[in-house]
Amino acid sequence: MKRSGTILRATRQPARPSGGLGTFLGVFTPSILTILGVILFLRTGWVVGNAGIVGAIAIVVIAHVVTFATALSIGAVATNMRVGAGGAYYMISRSLGVEIGAAIGIPLFLAQALSVALYAFGLAESLQLIWPEIPQRPVAAATVIVVSLLASRGSRIALRLQLPIMAAIGIAFIALGVGVAENLTRPTLQAVADAPGFWAVFAVFFPAVTGIMAGVSLSGDLRRPERAIPRGTIAAVLTGFVVYLFVIVALSAAATPGDLAADNLIWFSLAGGISFLILPGLWGAIFSSAVGSVLAAPRTLEAMIHDRILPRFMGRSIRSVAGPGVPLVLSLVVAMGAVLIGDLNAVAPVLTMFFLTTYGMVNLVAGVEKLAGDPSFRPTMHVPWWISISAAIACFWVMFLISPIALTVALSFEVAVYVLMRRRALVAPWGDLRRGALVALIRSTVMQLRRLPQNPRNWRPNVLLFAGDITRRPELVRLASWLTRDRGILTVADLWVGDLLELGGAVPEAEQRLNRELEEMRIAAFGEVEIVPEFSNGALAVAQANGIAGIESNTAMFGWSTKPQRRADVLAVIERLATLGISSVICQPRPIDLSRRRRRIDIWWGGLQQNGDMLILFGHLLSLNPEWRDAAITIKSIATSEMMMERNRALLTRVLRSARIRADIEVMPRPNGMSVAEVISRSSTDADVVLMGLRSVHPGEEHGYASRLDELARSLPSVLFVRSAGAFRGRLLGDEPEEERHGVRGTEEIPVVGAWSPPT
Repeated sequence: MKRSGTILRATRQPARPSGGLGTFLGVFTPSILTILGVILFLRTGWVVGNAGIVGAIAIVVIAHVVTFATALSIGAVATNMRVGAGGAYYMISRSLGVEIGAAIGIPLFLAQALSVALYAFGLAESLQLIWPEIPQRPVAAATVIVVSLLASRGSRIALRLQLPIMAAIGIAFIALGVGVAENLTRPTLQAVADAPGFWAVFAVFFPAVTGIMAGVSLSGDLRRPERAIPRGTIAAVLTGFVVYLFVIVALSAAATPGDLAADNLIWFSLAGGISFLILPGLWGAIFSSAVGSVLAAPRTLEAMIHDRILPRFMGRSIRSVAGPGVPLVLSLVVAMGAVLIGDLNAVAPVLTMFFLTTYGMVNLVAGVEKLAGDPSFRPTMHVPWWISISAAIACFWVMFLISPIALTVALSFEVAVYVLMRRRALVAPWGDLRRGALVALIRSTVMQLRRLPQNPRNWRPNVLLFAGDITRRPELVRLASWLTRDRGILTVADLWVGDLLELGGAVPEAEQRLNRELEEMRIAAFGEVEIVPEFSNGALAVAQANGIAGIESNTAMFGWSTKPQRRADVLAVIERLATLGISSVICQPRPIDLSRRRRRIDIWWGGLQQNGDMLILFGHLLSLNPEWRDAAITIKSIATSEMMMERNRALLTRVLRSARIRADIEVMPRPNGMSVAEVISRSSTDADVVLMGLRSVHPGEEHGYASRLDELARSLPSVLFVRSAGAFRGRLLGDEPEEERHGVRGTEEIPVVGAWSPPT
């Protein structure tokens, strides 16, 4: 079946507004106001009461270490590329590929949009401190509409409104300081007696420091994102760290652990008569978090629309909206839908998972980029790889601590999106780090592989198939694929005989076409087009050069030509390949009926050429494919006497038992008046595949030998003629005892008319 794909054209990024936002207003302000939010005002006291001052400080330190490392990773990635609109989605998709970018970007958009409703409900609950009878749902809906209207006027206007909110939070700190001074007591280091565990308290606090993406998401509105993002994000993390340490020490010095754990409004209790000064800061912090989310969500969505992940109609502008038009409306719809549901308690942990997944992936991007050593990774902000990788692990670890169920739901959703994107076969015009990371891994593996001793038990069929036009010989390519599937490497080469200067320009397009045809045939192989001056020396040169150190091609495979001269040339090439330690296979493919209830593989054993181990191994590998499951393998041999029949049968039984391969054994006498070819034809005419050995050929014998092979294969189904070579010749069946390895060497198959040599 032909696999359809969508090419992501390099589309023009949304234009940045003239005089874009700077570090303070575009990154620091939305980030710090999201960090200094609901948990600061309503849960910090609970954390101190349940963990004690030492435990609370440890929680804050651990949480901020993870967040600071993530901020460093963000800085490293941001200073290595021109960050376009979309923030975290843009960074991840340009580094890990469009599929993973979509798998993170879509949940990130949903989390940002639903966060608007979450903060709106938080504002409604806080208003009940003054008006206990106020209805939550209408207030939450009104809040969503107000912040959306602010966002529709442009990010600059919305963010400027956060400056007075920051001032209100500063006044709230002053009120807390006054209240602490009036209620100062001797601080206690103890937690309440029935406190939950350390990590349970940590799980409650950690969402407080997950606001660093608020500024990153506005990357498309920044004047110099590569400079503003790292500076603003790191500054917000450090500021939040200092603020939380101050609040923890202040609260522990003014209230008992019991009061801190029981009273979520401890700030108001300590402030006493000036507690009203805290309310604007509390409301402002919640409101600013909602504004940050409503600005971020449509920009993430807009970036995915420009990358063709989502339909283009979703990205239309609206005349009265400054910035993303339809994306803002869609964000409003998602948030209002959550308000109508009314209960976000079950959704909130999943939202946190989506955010933490994003942070983890950004850390992973920075760490893998550094590890891969890609020459294109040249950030102006250098971060050691182990810091980023450790932060990535910590993010996923924290996700598990917060809620294993929410983690499962979030990851399942993201995997589903990834699979959907893979099915669409999206092709992005930008490069990403996956190739560089894999090259680095391959290099490391090959260097280690070079130091390890080679052993026949580790032999794998790395096949170089000289196939020509594969559309004319699909059965040949499919048989080669069955020999290597999931266990070896298949390279399909198309040799062009001619002049390099004349034909070289057409090679790239021809290779793309060849690999596309292999993909359409669902064959995992590497397609190559090689230009050679003539076939024989060209095939020999390509076979020697194919592969990389440690995993070179060890088996060359040829199709059976209808031209006598080409058949002779192939036999001459095989003889020279054998001197280089490269095994060879000649394949005469026929259509194979895979609808048969049980397929049959016949292996013919004879002579003294040490091919038997490879024949049995190839028959076994063939039977491991799903198309050949439960195929019957029969090893057949011709003997000249009853004594030789018993000897061959006993020898083959020992070989199969030692090799742990299930196969039947059939040793037959050669009837008088019948040639070997006639015996083989009569016995294997109903098989699906027949495997036989090749003997060495002296110069000048190629034409005669080729004619006898042609006569033998003419009346048979698909045939594989095998010539084993290399250091492990005769020992490929693994760890069989020495006497049985000798038996494998000494009993071979040369199924050639007039040249049959029974074992001695």
